[in-house]
Amino acid sequence: MSDFELETERLYLRRITVDDADLMLAIWNDPEFVRNVGDRGIETLEQARDAVESGPLQLYQKYGYGPFVMVRKSDGARTGICGLFKRDILEHPDIGFALLPDYRGKGCAGEASIAVVSHARDDLGLEEITAIVSPENAPSIALIEKLGLSYSGMITMPGDDEAICLYGMVLRP
Repeated sequence: MSDFELETERLYLRRITVDDADLMLAIWNDPEFVRNVGDRGIETLEQARDAVESGPLQLYQKYGYGPFVMVRKSDGARTGICGLFKRDILEHPDIGFALLPDYRGKGCAGEASIAVVSHARDDLGLEEITAIVSPENAPSIALIEKLGLSYSGMITMPGDDEAICLYGMVLRP
């Protein structure tokens, strides 16, 4: 397997490694991420390495999928992450994405998400995917709907007080 698993017009997508702990630390502590997704309480590079090992690396091992680092072809910049997650409360994998502030609004999340949906259907053979999103996160909702996911209702994640939107899409009837 090459370093890059998926490719779009402007991006390479590859699995997260422990060497991406700095990227994940920046994402997890970005004020927009904290506001829309939640505070992970990860404040050091060592905590970020541990979280990568117990999160994405475990997803790859257990399910064969997880988040990808988005790498811009033009300069090799790591712009954010996009991929599939598996949460105990959800029956099907959910698509998620997060970009560093400098790369938002440039279409990277949409480009990567389209590739991830195709990967879920064509390579992984998944029957359905979901997405969860804060009701106040209009840009993410717009992208989720553009991808073809439909609003299913509100759910409350374990340990949270506020309900979030659940979206879903059948990939294989």
